[in-house]
Amino acid sequence: MLVKAASQSLAEQLAGRFAERIRSRLLAPGTRLPSVRQCAQQQGVSPSTVVAAYDRLLAQGLVEAQRNRGFYIRNQALAKVEQAQVAINSVASDHLLEAAAAAPGLAHVPVDATALIRGMFRSSSGQPQPGMGAFPPDWLHSRFMSAAVRRFCSGAELQALSLEYGAPAGDASLRQALAGRLKALGIAATAQQVITTVGATHALDIISRTLLRAGDFVMVEEPGWAVEFARLDALGMRILPVPRGPDGPDLAVMARYCELHQPKLFVSVSVFHNPTGYCLSPASAHRLLQLAQQHDFFVVEDDTYSHLAPDHATRLCALDGLQRSIYVSGFAKILAPGWRVGYLAAPVQLVERLLDTKLLCTLTTPALFEKALAWCIDQGQLRRHAQQLRARLGQARSRSVQLAREAGCSFAAPPAGLFGWVDTGVDTEQLAQRMLDKGYLLAPGALFHANHAPSTLMRINFCTTQDAAFWQAFAAVRAAM
Repeated sequence: MLVKAASQSLAEQLAGRFAERIRSRLLAPGTRLPSVRQCAQQQGVSPSTVVAAYDRLLAQGLVEAQRNRGFYIRNQALAKVEQAQVAINSVASDHLLEAAAAAPGLAHVPVDATALIRGMFRSSSGQPQPGMGAFPPDWLHSRFMSAAVRRFCSGAELQALSLEYGAPAGDASLRQALAGRLKALGIAATAQQVITTVGATHALDIISRTLLRAGDFVMVEEPGWAVEFARLDALGMRILPVPRGPDGPDLAVMARYCELHQPKLFVSVSVFHNPTGYCLSPASAHRLLQLAQQHDFFVVEDDTYSHLAPDHATRLCALDGLQRSIYVSGFAKILAPGWRVGYLAAPVQLVERLLDTKLLCTLTTPALFEKALAWCIDQGQLRRHAQQLRARLGQARSRSVQLAREAGCSFAAPPAGLFGWVDTGVDTEQLAQRMLDKGYLLAPGALFHANHAPSTLMRINFCTTQDAAFWQAFAAVRAAM
């Protein structure tokens, strides 16, 4: 709240609030600030106070004014490039020009994708956060994980794990356990085809760095997770967004991309797709694999939510037998985010190339946590934990869906899995700004589009949207818009 009696003026307080959110990337570059009149009404101040606050942000280089359009948050990476260019233009030496062009930190890095992640790490309130991308910590609490770590934290075993590098491909006992897990999903893979990673995102990065070069075309589902768009963009890939429907990706669009651009890779979340919750149909999966064979591209199946879905759900890697497909999953969502254990399973002919990339990036992965996880799997602890979590999630989903509908929202996709794809009827980027004032971090629909398109949709976490207080605040803010 802005306080009149504070040591700072109201304009300074308001500018400081926006500046903090911009610098911490809770507000992404390109986001339009509320109009002067709207902001004055929201904050209970005069329009002149808002004008003074926006002037301060302009002076700090945090926002830019666009004629007849309003105030927009500047891309700080591009601002650095502009500043560097001014300096470069004032220097005649070719040597200095080359040095400046090679200076670190000047390349454009998409920051929109990290806004939500940064917000998850630094909640502005103690309230459950609707935009959160994982289970709340209290949902993941268990005794068996600490018992598993203690089992390998004593005597000679701890010394061996601590004083030596682990196996390059990952702990042998874990890879064997993961091969058994894949068999239960219908995916025929030996332990030799499994490589452990520092989370599922690391697995995706290893695949990209191995199979792609800057300038290559990559097909990615849209809507999709903004981190994947940004990660590929940062590697210099050219992204081809493929509309995702209830049965799977739009195969006609994919076929056209193949004819025009010869993409090297397609990245898909086939089970409990983020953010829609859709699951791939068998018919779509078969046609997709035929397309991959015909046009010679690999399919990366990101099965991050595998533990929340039935084992019999359609998976591309099960149908393909790891011929043109690569499987990726992890345990951050279901078990222990801090352990950062993920893995990939690949065609035999790609394993050594993928392993070389892993060695160049991280050498090995933490053997202690890998051995502890293998024990959790072998003892059945992970399976029982997942069953309990699925049951609790089902109850949370029912309550969250009811509250969302009572608040006037509809669902753009049938509620399933961890996330709901909700239509609010208003611009959710503007809604997200206003909800920050209430202490709530939203996941607006624009985050899930490669071109950051305005959207009335938002992704909600069913675990963190069971509180009627959130939906009451949401309804009040939306009505005011």
